[in-house]
Amino acid sequence: MENTLIPDPLIIAKRGSFAFGGAVVGRPDGHTLHGDHGYAQYNIPVGPKKHPLVFWHGLSQSAKTWETTPDGREGFDDIFLRRGFSVYLIDQPRRGRAAQGTIGTMIPDASSEELLPDAFYFNAFRLGTWAPPEAPQYFPNVSFPSDRRSLEQFLRQVVPNTGLEGFDALTRELQSNAASALFDEIGPAVLVTHSNGGQYGWRTAMKNGRVAAIVSYEPSTFAFPESDPPAAITYPPEAIENEPDLVSDEQFLGLTKMPIQIVFGDNIRGDRGYEPYVERAEQFIAAINARGGDAEVLHLPEAGLVGNTHFPFADSNNLQVADLLSAWLARKCLDH
Repeated sequence: MENTLIPDPLIIAKRGSFAFGGAVVGRPDGHTLHGDHGYAQYNIPVGPKKHPLVFWHGLSQSAKTWETTPDGREGFDDIFLRRGFSVYLIDQPRRGRAAQGTIGTMIPDASSEELLPDAFYFNAFRLGTWAPPEAPQYFPNVSFPSDRRSLEQFLRQVVPNTGLEGFDALTRELQSNAASALFDEIGPAVLVTHSNGGQYGWRTAMKNGRVAAIVSYEPSTFAFPESDPPAAITYPPEAIENEPDLVSDEQFLGLTKMPIQIVFGDNIRGDRGYEPYVERAEQFIAAINARGGDAEVLHLPEAGLVGNTHFPFADSNNLQVADLLSAWLARKCLDH
């Protein structure tokens, strides 16, 4: 679907792509295999601002999530390129265009119950409720377009893992090691994460001081110092992705060195899947600020934006969501 409003032409000084991080595995016969790297595509405008933006997708997604929205409008990629930022969109190791891993996995057939169905993503991204064989029901105030083509485009953004990805320290280290190599290459930048990618963002920032700030849209897993783990959440059930990622006290202090903002959308109250994430986020923010950090939670309804889903940067009001991000970057002096 083409956008009914034709935007001004984009002027790009440089664009390209490259792999970052990864491993080389040697075989007994002398052959080698490169894998576990990430993939970055970048666009640099004329006269870019000092800090690029690095965008990291969430579970079952790829860099596509930051590109054109399901209904054909500009995503955060072009929006922030127009605002003068260099933009790096990444596919994490073992996903999308970084598919070559060193430890494989079996991708289930469509008929298998192991493969998450369309209704899972409709519900998990909080477009509404869908209980097949009934038709999907959108939330009355949802800021996601409810036409058939937009829903189909959204459901076709799903990307499987080509290697193991667990909720464990080994996976977090693999992912953050690759991302740290990206920041070594491009220098100081703002890291913008989504959902499951949030847990890797914390780890990346803890090991690489070139992460100038973090903005995380609806992350599910949070780091905490092992000497001061968070209290059990009061809203059951506690899923594996909501368990705290306990790190050393020294590591955790790394998160106090840069400003952090966590953003949540709408229709969360009463959602047994998302209210625990909000509670964990509040514990996380309190732990950082108690140690001298600069962290906050932004609830979009409190900022006047209603109906936002699990990926507000792709909703019908994503320009207003982008305005809030721009304002935060300005307050933190990251848009010079």
